[in-house]
Amino acid sequence: MSSTIQKRAARKSPAERAAEILEAAKEIALDQGLSAITLRNVASRVGVASGLIAHYQPSADALVAGVFTTIVAAETEEVSALLDRLPTASGRLAVLLETLMDGSRLDVTAIWVEAWTLGRRNEVLAAGVREQMDAWQAVVQRVVEEGVASGEFETAEAPSVAWQILGMIDGLNAQALVRWAGVSDRGTHLARAVEGMVGAERGALLPPSER
Repeated sequence: MSSTIQKRAARKSPAERAAEILEAAKEIALDQGLSAITLRNVASRVGVASGLIAHYQPSADALVAGVFTTIVAAETEEVSALLDRLPTASGRLAVLLETLMDGSRLDVTAIWVEAWTLGRRNEVLAAGVREQMDAWQAVVQRVVEEGVASGEFETAEAPSVAWQILGMIDGLNAQALVRWAGVSDRGTHLARAVEGMVGAERGALLPPSER
């Protein structure tokens, strides 16, 4: 007669376990998508029973929303900190456009696109998406307003302009997910369009190599 002894998960503090669960769910989201986050999948990755995940998370919907917020808020903070190191509003807006359009963040773009879809039936996620969209608009709006104050930009509609810029970035990056080549040099075309929207000088928002 043989028996299999299941290895017990190491005992951890509630804070450590909660952080471990969130990190495991984040890895699943970036590898397989938000829709792959289930209590069972997370439990398997952590190496614990599904019931333990349920003890730390009220529902799979809440876990998905928390993972989304963790991933996209980190990007917002990272880019915002990068912009804060630049001396001019034109430079900040140019770097923002270049950074978000260089193709290195398509994993986060995929998270956004999936969240917009899943948020139709997951109100907790939808609320998180709206909150993070507001956060991004605040970053862009601040740069535009600083440019107006310094005389680099000329617009009386900074909130609306920020919203339009984000919409263009989101749309172009979503197209890039399926490698659509309908328009080449998306970053250059976007920079030209945004120059007109904020009233910047011609070429002011292009990457240094293209000015």
